[in-house]
Amino acid sequence: MTVYNDAPGTDSGLRRSLGVSRRRFLSTCTAAAATAIAAPAFGASPAFAQPAARPGHGHGQALVPADKRGIILYTVRDATGRDPLSTDLPSGFREVFKQLARFGYRQVEFAGYGQHANAPGGSDLQTVEGAKLLRSWLDEYGLRAQGNHGFIPSSWPLGQSDLDEFKRHLEIANILGMEHMGTGGDPTGSAYRADWDVAADKWNTLGRIARRAGIKLYTHNHDAAYGFLLDGGPLDAQGRPTRSSGVRKLEYFLEVTDPKAVWLEMDVFWAHVAQYKFHTYTALDGSQQENVFDPAALVRRNNKRYPLFHAKDGVANTTSGNGYDMVPFGTGVIDYRTFFSRVGQAQYRNPMVEQDNAPSSTDPAQSLNHARIGYEGIAALRR
Repeated sequence: MTVYNDAPGTDSGLRRSLGVSRRRFLSTCTAAAATAIAAPAFGASPAFAQPAARPGHGHGQALVPADKRGIILYTVRDATGRDPLSTDLPSGFREVFKQLARFGYRQVEFAGYGQHANAPGGSDLQTVEGAKLLRSWLDEYGLRAQGNHGFIPSSWPLGQSDLDEFKRHLEIANILGMEHMGTGGDPTGSAYRADWDVAADKWNTLGRIARRAGIKLYTHNHDAAYGFLLDGGPLDAQGRPTRSSGVRKLEYFLEVTDPKAVWLEMDVFWAHVAQYKFHTYTALDGSQQENVFDPAALVRRNNKRYPLFHAKDGVANTTSGNGYDMVPFGTGVIDYRTFFSRVGQAQYRNPMVEQDNAPSSTDPAQSLNHARIGYEGIAALRR
């Protein structure tokens, strides 16, 4: 095993730990910085984020306390999944945990429990014994597991085999020391109220089962869940409503689910995509109405329902249907300084740095390098 003598935050220590040359390291960092500088500022429309101020570490109070700085392991999925016998880069959960801890992270969110078969513990850690091994590595490197994008039963009403599997995942979550367990998908992909009512019944039931096991069940959502509910007006040929009262789908879900059984994880990037995409709707009388989504306001209205966030950054791209392109956290224009200031409750929130496109087929060190940049970005957020 390679021993790194440099301090974790130094240029040479990071380069050696990621297996990159100084030229490539500087090139990567310069490119990330150039992306942030070159990003066009959005205009005055409230549907767009403004470039965030990026104060240094020495100014003001940290908006995200050190023990709350986390990362979802989906960001570095190529590192946990690669063969340690074929590379000197960190590979498998144990070595990736070690590297993330060196960067400064203190929390992780799982995206499943699979790794390469040649990594310590083997490929299948989705067992009680596997969970105990994972927990020992988390403890070894001072990390806390806060959640997992894992198993949510597909059956409803709930089948016995799905119920048993769900309870097994709750047991694993408890072994890992998680407060939360969830999924990366919406409760339903439908736009219709009746389907969200069914989803609410299901999640209320699952959430109460999880709560009895000492776990908070959460759903993680992308932009579509913040679109407008179709809940009135003329019916289509299938007898479904075609217009909206102006209530967003996830807002309705919050209204009809038990606040003591169901929690949410806001992906702040996708919430800003929703702000860009879903700002008008056809009202019940057929008129076009504007309602610009305010992600922080939704959190404030449902304060304790949002214990988790995905902290994901983007640069403006109005030629894209999403309005943003993903970049490493801290190098984009989404104003996290204002967002975290507005939502408050810093000791309650658990932001997880995420970058969906961090893995690279040509640069195997990129995802961990971007994880390091993301940590520096979230640590730099100050009042």
